[in-house]
Amino acid sequence: MQRQAETAILDGLADLLGYEVIPTRLHLAGGEYVDVDGVSHAPPTLVEVWAHQGPPKGGQKQKVLADALKLIHVGRELGGHHRLILCFSDEQAARSFRPEARTWYAAALKAHHVDVLVVDLSAEWRERIRIAQQRQFR
Repeated sequence: MQRQAETAILDGLADLLGYEVIPTRLHLAGGEYVDVDGVSHAPPTLVEVWAHQGPPKGGQKQKVLADALKLIHVGRELGGHHRLILCFSDEQAARSFRPEARTWYAAALKAHHVDVLVVDLSAEWRERIRIAQQRQFR
């Protein structure tokens, strides 16, 4: 379900950006590889997606921040200038990561040029994600 939701979010992001971003395994100069949720080479863009609905709970913020660190690291390793995007499917989930939230991590994302975008999903998709989340927290 997670992969399907991420695909729907990436499709919505492509509509918003005007170009496609696709899941890609990238090989870095040190020999390591990293899987990135969405990549475009023209224009250079790296995207990590979080499908969660509602505000983040507990350690979930760390998952998003780990994704942001991945974007920053990969962008620097690849060289050049890449647009870095954390993409959410819910405004409540994204809220504390936006600059206006006045959290230290929102300020850090802004300082490292990580954009926080929200893709509006259909009501059906939002409900499917909520149901999956309820199963995870049982």
